Amino acid sequence: DIDDIGHKYHLELVLEDVLDKDSTVNCTAEVLYHLGNKNIAPDVQFTIEGELKNTDEADNVFYNQIKSLEKELVAENIPDSHGNVSPEMEPIHLLAWVASGYVIWQNSTENTKFQLAQIKHVKQVKRSDEYLEFDYMILLHEMVSQEIIPWQMTVLWHPQHGVQVTQDSRQPKHASE
Repeated sequence: DIDDIGHKYHLELVLEDVLDKDSTVNCTAEVLYHLGNKNIAPDVQFTIEGELKNTDEADNVFYNQIKSLEKELVAENIPDSHGNVSPEMEPIHLLAWVASGYVIWQNSTENTKFQLAQIKHVKQVKRSDEYLEFDYMILLHEMVSQEIIPWQMTVLWHPQHGVQVTQDSRQPKHASE
């Protein structure tokens, strides 16, 4: 407890590479949840010992596949009702997973535990520059309350510049239908 500021947690954890389950690194982090104001994201400071697998090659393959499409990508229900993600949709799923991590961080409190449940809908947005843009409607599972929350997020991505969530907003319950 930090008087009049908030609660600080010191964490030691092992991160597993989502693409290579045998590859792990140690991580330490300090997370500060601010008192009172629920609109302030927790402060996070972290250090990673080691490196996770380089994804440059896979990123470039995905980037070139999307850039070569004649029509903008549109997909829904990833994973499907059986938990399956087709191989061609795996990069779209991973991109949503990374972007939803930002949304989760920005909207977390000490009393929440969000997890990406599903991409309800994703649509690529046509752009004239080198970035890829996707408009996602995702479902976040709030594990504490068991609530399923529809969330819209617009994501920009380029293999050399990373992921950026340019817009996100919680949606009314019926938005996921």
